[in-house]
Amino acid sequence: MRIHNLYVDAEGETHFRDIEIEWVEERPGGKLSRRLPATGIIFRETAGDYDLDWHPAPRRQYIINLDAGVKITASDGESRIIGAGEVILVEDITGKGHLSQAVNGMRRHSIFVPVD
Repeated sequence: MRIHNLYVDAEGETHFRDIEIEWVEERPGGKLSRRLPATGIIFRETAGDYDLDWHPAPRRQYIINLDAGVKITASDGESRIIGAGEVILVEDITGKGHLSQAVNGMRRHSIFVPVD
């Protein structure tokens, strides 16, 4: 299982990398990762015309897209579409930040899971 990760380097540039989830336990119902820290859950609905200019993340958090995707552009120029069912860990709380844009004009429901 892959998680997209948006992070900031020492010069304030944002970049993507992938994080592979490590499975630490296997049960009859499936594989499990270790328990990760979280401090809450926030539900969000984003309009289909969503197009946010450069901004840092408000906090370190996982974002889980439920029914539509979002296009995110890092300050180094790389863009990724984070689709429905995918997870991104945003950690660019300083620096130049990133762009966020709706995909195909679709309203998006997502879950934010803060980790700080």
